Amino acid sequence: MKKIIHTIALTAAASSMLLASSAFAAGEKIAVVNFQEVMQKIPQTATIMQNLQDEFKGKKDELIKLEGDIKFDQEKMKRDSALMSAKEKKDLQTKMTTSYQTYQEKAKKFQQESSQRQNEETNKIVALIRQSVDSIAAKDKFDLVLEQKAVVYSKPAADITDQVVKQVSKLK
Repeated sequence: MKKIIHTIALTAAASSMLLASSAFAAGEKIAVVNFQEVMQKIPQTATIMQNLQDEFKGKKDELIKLEGDIKFDQEKMKRDSALMSAKEKKDLQTKMTTSYQTYQEKAKKFQQESSQRQNEETNKIVALIRQSVDSIAAKDKFDLVLEQKAVVYSKPAADITDQVVKQVSKLK
């Protein structure tokens, strides 16, 4: 989630920097918003994170169980290998290899699915934030709204982050 927020913030910052110089020269009304702060403060983010944890809990628990089984078999091999026949050692080694391959496949699939779902949900939040920024900019007649990270200095009155947090918090 932090990587996604960071990427979005950097993209917004870069594009904002390009627009900032011409906007300041024209004397337009400009606001700044701390996108990352908005993402952290709005209740929708926590709700979505909890929903995603709940959604993937079963798969995560399955991976933890598989990992525990693999460790158990490894310890059994270390502990009991001197007492095992060659066939028992081979069978246990085959079981461990199969379990490890299954674990890797399931872990990769889990990572892909959870990342995809997290991106989908993050995009929904980003849309809500943009909708709120657009609404505030239109209401307060801002010509330009920049990501705060792209700005070296701004007056505190130009910061609309708290307004965006309040407005997004009211949305569902």
